[in-house]
Amino acid sequence: MRLPYLVCYDISDEARLNRVYRFMKGKGFHIQYSVFYCILTDVELKEMKAEILKLIHSRYDDVRIYPLPNNSLVAVLGVGDRIPDGVEVFY
Repeated sequence: MRLPYLVCYDISDEARLNRVYRFMKGKGFHIQYSVFYCILTDVELKEMKAEILKLIHSRYDDVRIYPLPNNSLVAVLGVGDRIPDGVEVFY
């Protein structure tokens, strides 16, 4: 079963930050600077966590993965209501 997650990170080193960003681009939808929305299976989530642990320094960097309700409604206010180029939304 695929479930939604919000992945947020604060990486203290620019090189590690770039590596985490490039990795996360392949895993989810880039919402904000260091925030991604991902829909993952349990196996994909475990694999993502393991890979992130290889990319970060656990003493200096902070990565948080928040599970979201499967049927949650998202409210977007301000300039965040735009849809990025190349993204299609289906209702």
